[in-house]
Amino acid sequence: MSRYNNTRILINSSEYYAPLRKSRKMPAIRQYATPILTNPTVEQRSRLKTTAYIWKYGDRFYNLAHKFYNDTRFWWVIAWYNSYPTEAHIETGKVIYIPLNLEQALRVLGM
Repeated sequence: MSRYNNTRILINSSEYYAPLRKSRKMPAIRQYATPILTNPTVEQRSRLKTTAYIWKYGDRFYNLAHKFYNDTRFWWVIAWYNSYPTEAHIETGKVIYIPLNLEQALRVLGM
């Protein structure tokens, strides 16, 4: 399941993109609307089963997504749940929490 499954598709025919459209011989460009993700409430967090993970030097969200979800595409679920936009924002030794039930975490997100 992609984070864009339920996202509106926008047709962009703005003059700003005219050179790009012309070079690609396209009348308009299809773009995804930015998804609005919500932060889980305390109650929602209490219902999600998580595991604690101590961040190590060299860790990457996509590697953790592969390890826990068997799919690197869901790296953003771990980042979102812990409120870290990138790995550069996490200090070595910091404890992060990984939602174990991916489907349930995606429901909390509104996906």
